[in-house]
Amino acid sequence: MTIATLRAGQEVDGVFACTRKDRLLSRSGTPYLAVELRDRTGAVQGRAFRDADVLAGRFERGDLVRVAGRVERFRDELQVELRAIGRTGEGEADPAAFLPVAYRDLDELDGFLEHLAREVHDPGLNALLSVLLGDAALRSDWRRAPCTRNGHHAYLGGLLEHTVAVGTLVVETCVLHPRLDSDLLMTAALVHDLGRTREFTYGAEIGLTEAGRLLGHIELGLALLRERAAGVAALSDERRIALQHCVLCHHGPEPAPGRRFGSAEALALHRLNALDAGVKGALEHGLP
Repeated sequence: MTIATLRAGQEVDGVFACTRKDRLLSRSGTPYLAVELRDRTGAVQGRAFRDADVLAGRFERGDLVRVAGRVERFRDELQVELRAIGRTGEGEADPAAFLPVAYRDLDELDGFLEHLAREVHDPGLNALLSVLLGDAALRSDWRRAPCTRNGHHAYLGGLLEHTVAVGTLVVETCVLHPRLDSDLLMTAALVHDLGRTREFTYGAEIGLTEAGRLLGHIELGLALLRERAAGVAALSDERRIALQHCVLCHHGPEPAPGRRFGSAEALALHRLNALDAGVKGALEHGLP
């Protein structure tokens, strides 16, 4: 059952994303519950005129909800007259079924990611990438995460798509500028947004974890790199610090001491990241 296939008079029993929840008053002064239900095919309004406060206590905006009711036509629009609505149980529904996803094939993007990682020949940086790519849980999060909630690549798989795009730009940039440290720049491109894997929650909408809200993806990414780099004996402190500096500055030099880029590679990563993010954002949302 999808929203696009709903018809007047149809009984509804299914799971949807709740993207709006309001307690309103009718003309007679009695409360009623108004919600918006969504899936990938569209949205429909829902109303509960009986037991509104009881039903409202069973879920929150942003939850995946199981709904029972009947489709009615009101002012030439369909709406669901709700008999029951409540938060789904753990594991009952996959949020990915209700959220936007990347158009590109994620298995193909995964293959590109591994191909780009093989372009790194520095023993320490290569070993760090092997640790990261060998972590099945991290790889799963890497495939799932978006880059943003409302900006560029704001869909499941967006992080992987953006990472591969920036890595591909690195390949071409290093051909044009062979004096760049290609191993450092490529590694930085592949890990610069890894903090996104710890930034988001997934339900009816893409939300923020507490750490994502309070710390942001750059600090989360640096913490993740520190964790994983600690077990890589081949990675020298000098190379680790150079990599962390690139990640720290990939949105600009402001977080760095002196508010300056400390390397040409950090500057290059900032420009390449902005290029892909800016072009993608313009294609998705229009020119600024």
